Amino acid sequence: MLEVRGLAAGYGQVEAIAGVDLDVAAGECLAVVGPNGAGKTTLLKALMGLVPARAARLALDGSEVGAMPTHMRSRAGMAWAPQGREIFTALSVRENLALAALGRPGGPARAIDAAAARFPVLAPLLDRPGGALSGGEQQILSLSRALCAGPRLLLLDEPTEGVQPAVVESLGGTLRDLAAGGLAVLLVEQNLDFVDAVAARVATLDRGRLDARGPVTTPGVVPPPRRR
Repeated sequence: MLEVRGLAAGYGQVEAIAGVDLDVAAGECLAVVGPNGAGKTTLLKALMGLVPARAARLALDGSEVGAMPTHMRSRAGMAWAPQGREIFTALSVRENLALAALGRPGGPARAIDAAAARFPVLAPLLDRPGGALSGGEQQILSLSRALCAGPRLLLLDEPTEGVQPAVVESLGGTLRDLAAGGLAVLLVEQNLDFVDAVAARVATLDRGRLDARGPVTTPGVVPPPRRR
């Protein structure tokens, strides 16, 4: 599904990641863990075309996407649920979802119905402003918005940050179901219990370098969650 070779990205003269190789198969969740400032969010932004990047190969389902702008990568089947949610707080839940579903077969109405069926908590909130939702509800909206585009690959950044345990458990179940349905998921996460619950493989990112990849249960693969 996703094939990355020699990916490098940064900001101005500062290179945040370099020489990154990774693969994510359809139906697989690969988690990337590492200390704060390691370049994890930059990795996802580079894959989505949101920061300047270069790669020897960046392909989705065999088709090169490295030269595509962000909106074309989205149309090709990539979706991003960012850290901090970044929903449109002045728009209703319904409007947030509708914007993400523009141009999708069946239109926004079908995507909104699917989102409410997947996450029943959203159904009574559809006409509520996004800014009036709790942190957990906003995270569910962020994930639902990404899924409204019908992606083949989901890039998910720190979905459990600031979210209560019951919502974390619900998100975990949803990700397992999505992967079982064939969605490829690249997850950046600090919550190692969540990683253990949803990911098939894990890789560490530190100082912009990706290494020590293997099954979640491989001893020594998962590093300490944070630097002090």
